Amino acid sequence: MSILDRISEPADVRRLAPCELDDVAGELRAAIIESVAENGGHLGSNLGTVELTLALHRAFDSPHDAVVWDTGHQTYAHKLVTGRQDAFARLRRADGASGYPARDESEHDLVENSHASTSLSYAYGLAVARDLAHERRHVVAVIGDGALTGGMAYEGLNNLGHSGRRVIVVLNDNGRSYAPTVSRLTAGGGGDTCAFFAALGLHYLGPVDGHDVAALERALVDARGDEHPVVVHVITRKGYGYQPAEDDEEKCLHDVTPFDPATGCARTPRAPSYTDAFAAALTELGACHPELVALTAAMPTSTGVAPFAAQFPDRCFDVGIAEQHAMTAAAGMAMRGLRPVFAVYATFLNRAWDQLLYDVALHALPVVLCIDRAGITGDDGPSHHGVYDLALLTRVPGMTTFMPSSCDEVGVMLADALEITSGPVALRWPKTPPPRSIAGGVGTGRHGRALLAGTEVCILAVGNMVQAAEEAAVLLEAHDVRPTVWDVRTVPLDAHLLADARRHSLVVTVEDGIAEGGVGSLVAGTLAQEPERPRVVVLGTPPGYLPHAKPAELLARLGLDGAGIAAAVVKALDGD
Repeated sequence: MSILDRISEPADVRRLAPCELDDVAGELRAAIIESVAENGGHLGSNLGTVELTLALHRAFDSPHDAVVWDTGHQTYAHKLVTGRQDAFARLRRADGASGYPARDESEHDLVENSHASTSLSYAYGLAVARDLAHERRHVVAVIGDGALTGGMAYEGLNNLGHSGRRVIVVLNDNGRSYAPTVSRLTAGGGGDTCAFFAALGLHYLGPVDGHDVAALERALVDARGDEHPVVVHVITRKGYGYQPAEDDEEKCLHDVTPFDPATGCARTPRAPSYTDAFAAALTELGACHPELVALTAAMPTSTGVAPFAAQFPDRCFDVGIAEQHAMTAAAGMAMRGLRPVFAVYATFLNRAWDQLLYDVALHALPVVLCIDRAGITGDDGPSHHGVYDLALLTRVPGMTTFMPSSCDEVGVMLADALEITSGPVALRWPKTPPPRSIAGGVGTGRHGRALLAGTEVCILAVGNMVQAAEEAAVLLEAHDVRPTVWDVRTVPLDAHLLADARRHSLVVTVEDGIAEGGVGSLVAGTLAQEPERPRVVVLGTPPGYLPHAKPAELLARLGLDGAGIAAAVVKALDGD
């Protein structure tokens, strides 16, 4: 029996002899590599926290002691030592463990923390509740992978230091987020780092070797005895113990698709993506638009701005994990004649909503938002599905939103976006592979695109849903239904699209975002003003949180694939 087989709860970690710790760390790394090689997931960050995880569970008694992980993509070893080894083998599958902490999986997952920089605020709140209840529990915030660059983390630090509440902050410093960390506080520590925390009212311990379990345990035990807020500064290496990850200078195999564990190479070649199309278009447009600048919140490679940065290094700005700051910084750039393009995941755009609404849109500034991972993203689960952006963007005064249905549309739409100077513009595209061909060519300007001409039914499809709508049209022929199909492309809605929709008795809208308040709701509200208005059926995602599973599986489950759209049309025509 392996040492790991003897661990079903954190208490078993505390029972291990010191001489067993290096061996179990190796077993944990092997289990992580094996599961991620099969299922994909976050690799580098988790390989770097193996020893830290063991030390934390030896020094603290979870769940009696509260341990909050920030960010949650460094918790694979934690899952393995808290009774989830079987589920971990099916990582990120519908019947397996989530790729992030999940409260329905384990009592040891206190916070479903997949967005960065929140742990210190959670910790402060937990400490307040503990102190008011006169309990003797420890509160630990494990903040890493560049999360200390986010503004909310600084707010939490300031509040913790000022309050003097007994909280242990474990700074997992690996010098990186996706890219090298945008900060002067990390990467080795020293006097300046100590002075910074001391000035805020936190005690400081470290730096500590993050791959030495004994040293880590001693430091954490020392911190446990401190009656003040204290920072334990831990130096780790992202990808530690797996040579392909250590050798990956770009992002230490931070996030990977299934791969060959012997080499670290993906099992199948990476398919062309919307992000690739954006990267190429941004770089090409940058050559003829010297005023064009790009911003990213710690994700230059994943959002596609890295090629632009390589060609125009003085015009690309990585601001750290700080979406709010990025949005308002883009506003400042636009005020002085630059054309800022902020590339961001849809789920992280939510964090900069106030800044978009009041710092950008209120001033009618031509900031271009390029929103990746919009819609159903799949494996990463509820906090990463990008299903809220359309409902938000379509309600921003002066906002123009482009929704490409193919890679060929991305460059055209980005060029069109740069021609708009009256207010903000957004482009949004999915993580899923784009269709290889487009029916009816590529659209231009702020116009919809008519794909099929029918009679009784009009299907208005948004972005990623266009291909599914075309598939539905084929299936509907078996029911003697020949629908009209439009690629919506833009909001505000095209007048020609609306005029064509009015001539049908039934209009069905399809989008990969929440049905309530999205594009479909906008269509329904507009057509409701007509004296003889058509019936409108709005298809989209429900208001609840969606689980992790493959995108195609989730879309089918939600009735947003070709078969589901066709079934909804038939049901509506039957009067249901």
